[in-house]
This record gives sequence, C-alpha cells and structure tokens, in this order.
Amino acid sequence: MEKLPEYLLRWEVLADVCKFYGKEKGGKVTTLAWSKHSTTIEASLSSIKSSLTEELDAGLKGDLKGSEIQLRRLNHLLHVSPEAASFFMAGDDFVDALISCYKLMNPPLRKVLITTTYLCIIGLTEGPTPKFSSLVDRLYSLNAAAEAHKKGPTNVNDSLVAELVTVTPVLKQIQQKIDASGSVSNRAKSAITALQGFRKPGGSGRPPRFVKKKPNKGKGLAEADDHESSNIHVHQMSLISQIQDLFPDLGSGFVVKLLEEYNDNTEEVISHLLEGSLPPSLERADRSEELELPHEPSSSHADLVPHSTPPQLPTRRNVFDDDEFDQLAVDASRLHFGRRNPDQTADDVLQDRSTAPNKAAILSALAAFDSDDDERDDTYDIADVGGTVDSTNPEERNIENSSSQNTYEEALFRAYKSSPDIFARDATTRRSKERAVIRQETGMTDEALEGWAVMLSRDSRQMRRLETRFATFKGEQTRLESTAWKAVEGEEDGNGNGDRGRGGRLRGQGRGRGGGRGGRGGGNVAGTSGDKETDVARQRKEANKGSRANHNRREGRARKMARGGFPG
Repeated sequence: MEKLPEYLLRWEVLADVCKFYGKEKGGKVTTLAWSKHSTTIEASLSSIKSSLTEELDAGLKGDLKGSEIQLRRLNHLLHVSPEAASFFMAGDDFVDALISCYKLMNPPLRKVLITTTYLCIIGLTEGPTPKFSSLVDRLYSLNAAAEAHKKGPTNVNDSLVAELVTVTPVLKQIQQKIDASGSVSNRAKSAITALQGFRKPGGSGRPPRFVKKKPNKGKGLAEADDHESSNIHVHQMSLISQIQDLFPDLGSGFVVKLLEEYNDNTEEVISHLLEGSLPPSLERADRSEELELPHEPSSSHADLVPHSTPPQLPTRRNVFDDDEFDQLAVDASRLHFGRRNPDQTADDVLQDRSTAPNKAAILSALAAFDSDDDERDDTYDIADVGGTVDSTNPEERNIENSSSQNTYEEALFRAYKSSPDIFARDATTRRSKERAVIRQETGMTDEALEGWAVMLSRDSRQMRRLETRFATFKGEQTRLESTAWKAVEGEEDGNGNGDRGRGGRLRGQGRGRGGGRGGRGGGNVAGTSGDKETDVARQRKEANKGSRANHNRREGRARKMARGGFPG
C-alpha cells in the first residue's frame, strides 16, 4: 500500500472502488489510502474541486453535462469517505457554486447537486473524529444563502436549501449525531431550527402514489389470490426513486426489502445505509437485485358446454371461377412477371401502329357527322303566326362591358407609360398616392395591377397593340350608334313612324289583315325591280339584317363550336 502507482490514487479510481465495494469495504480502502497518501489524493481532489467550482459558477456558459457526469461519479467517493467530504466542505467556494448552479432549470443536474450537498454535510458527522464545528459553520452559511434567496425575486421554495431540508433527512440525522456524541451546543440547535423553517409545506416533496382500483362488478372470472400481489409495490415506486437518487448503485429489489424492514420510512432507510447498520440478513443480500413484478396468473376457465358442430361457411365465388387461369390451362408463354417487354421504350410504343385506329374509319365518321343537326333553323320564325324571336343584336349586349374594359386598359396603359414604377411589387409603392389613385380609378387590387404590368412587360404584341390603339387618342368620347329605327327618306306616310297598328305586327309583312287600320301594305323584296316600295323593302332588309334570326343562329353555333374546341 505504501508504494502504489500514482494513477491508482486518483479520485476517479477511488470513486469506482467505492461504487463497486460499497460503504463498508470501500471505506476501509479509502481510509487506509488517505492515511498513507493524503498529499497525492488531496492534489487529485483539488484539481477536480477547482474545475467543478469554475464550471458551476459559469452557469449556462459552462459544461453542465460534463459537470453532472463528474458529480455523479464523485458522489460514490463522498458517500464512503468522510475525509473527501471534509475536503470539499473546506471553504465556501464549492458550496456557493452548488447553490448558484441550482438556480438553473435542469432537473437531472438539480438532483445531483442535492445529493452532493447532502453527502458532503453528512460526511462531516462521520469518521473517527466528526467535525461538528465545521458542520455548524456550514449550516449557518446555508441559512444565510437561503435568507438571501428569500429576499430575491425568485420563488422562496425554489432554492437548494429548501429542497435539501425537504427531500432529505439531513437535519434529523445531524440532530441524532449531535445527541449521540454528547456535545450539545446552542449554535447547532439554533442553526437546525432556522433551517427547519425553510422546509416546504407538504413534508416529503413526493407523496406515495396510490393506484385507484376499479370496482369489482362480479362479472369477471374468478382470479387466483396471487393476482392481488401485482399491486403490492406500486405505492413504493416513489419511495424507491427517492432512495435511488441518493444511492444509484442499489437495485430496486434490494430497496424494497429495506422499505419493508423499516416500514416504508425513507429517512430511516437512508440513515441506516449511511451508517452501515443494516441487519445481517440485509447485509448479506444482493444490493444490485432488481424488482420482479409478478406476472398475472392464467385464470382457469370453466368447461365449455358441448354443442353441435356449426355449419361450414359458404364458399366464396366470383366471375373468374373455372376460367383458364383457375383451371391452370393457360399457355405458359402468356404468363410473365412484371413488364411483358422490359426493353420496350416509349418511342417503340409510339412507332408501333398495329394498335393505332384506322384513319379511314375516323374520316368516315367525321364525314357522317353534321354539326348543324342539333341546331334548330329559326330563320322564318318571324313570319310565322305566334313565333317569338329575339330581334336584338347580341353584340350590343357587351357594349357597356367592353367600353368599361377599354377605359380601364387605357387608364392602366397611360399610367404604365408615364411611370412604370407605379406597378412595382413592394410595400412602399402600394402605400403611395399614385397607386391609390389608379386603384380607385380601375377598382382593381394591388395584386391585379402588378400582375397586369408583369404580363404587359412580357407580351410585346400586347404592348404594340395598346400603343397603336391609344397613341392617337385625343380625348374624344366613344360614339355610340343609335339603335332606334328611322324612316328611310322618300318613304310614304303609311310606312313612317306609325308603322304598328292594333295587330302588333309590322306593317307590310305577312298577313296584312291583322296588322292594323289606316295603313298601306308594305313592299316585297321579290317585287318588280324599280318599284319604289320594292326598293324601300330591300333597303330596310339590309339595314336590319344584323337583328335577323339567321344572324343569331350563326353566332350561337360559333360560340358552341368554340366551347367544344373545334376550329371555325
């Protein structure tokens, strides 16, 4: 032991030894090593103490994950060696770093900080010569830190000291150690009393969790009595987690035995573990034993009442039954997996004209098709009795829309030629006065205006068309032709303005008998050439040709063919 290699005296090796051998055997090893090589061990602990203090004080800027791993490993040594605990509690730097780092919302790191603080304080009460004077100083420093945190802006219960005195039996164990040593001091009692004032309401922080059982309605099968044992350890799960936070090397099965021995009192269990005063039966038990939850036993089912065999299900049939595939009579050359011809490309399919439709059949079908078959010939409806024909010009219906559209196009084109920046696609332009004027004038949105400008800049033909259309415009209004009928010069009085009688029909057309009184019959376009009435009738026919039904029929057919995608 006197000539050990230096690497065996590093704190990492000693912590692993304590983890493997436990408190009793590991404590003997560390005590012997400390008595022989205290200088080397203190040098190793000094480096890790300064490193942890620096990282914990740095907060979020430090290596919190690495510090958490190192503290977990160091806790095994602090749990076994009182000398190591006294070394880390010397001075205020390390404890202040633990308290400062606890303010960070990092639950795993907070558990490790609580465990480290607890083990360091309890370590001062252990060993051949407990250091009660240093312990009382540490208690007063913890009290001062808790008071300072209480005056701050954060929650008074969200501090390391409040969590320490709530979830651990540190104050109770210190009081027991002081009473057992006989060195009762008023300073120690006052410090313990002051720290008890920071205990959180509710006592143990994590109360036992009970599982609510479903009421038995008596409808299920009888179960074995052993099935009730599946919920025995459910209420102990939170207690197991509390103990394993401080002693992570203990298995859940061993912790359950400890709780059963000490009536689920976690403080008493932790105290006996730290003191190493377990009963012989538990000392010899396997500390790494895990808890095995009992499996649900298979319930015995009542014998089924015998019954007749149910009829067989009907056979499923479909239209492919008994075909050549069903009978396996198909030629094997017709069967293939995947594509029939893997080497065939799209060009080959297009060049293959074997399955193409016959051109002659297409032409004959087109020749037999007459697009006018479904059109009703209403050319002579106006001359029939009771016929109704819309004699208005359909081209005149869109005059208002086309004129307004031309007005908008002209306004947009003028604005675009004067300043193309008005149609820029940015927020500044959209809020400008020029944009507001053009938007109010046309009634178009910003997106529509910007889209119109983009399409115009891309379409050179549209640009030339608008330039040609509006380049010579001088501001005159569009002239609308009158739609009222006017008498032709030289026409007789009987065919003038009063051309309608009580018959409701045009005079000079069709049957003159129902046309009204006091007027002469009109001329006929098929009359004698040179006749005055015949010439007038022919002129009137040409003048009103745009409102005839034949014109409307051609326009209707053209629109329908355009919707169908046919040319012409």
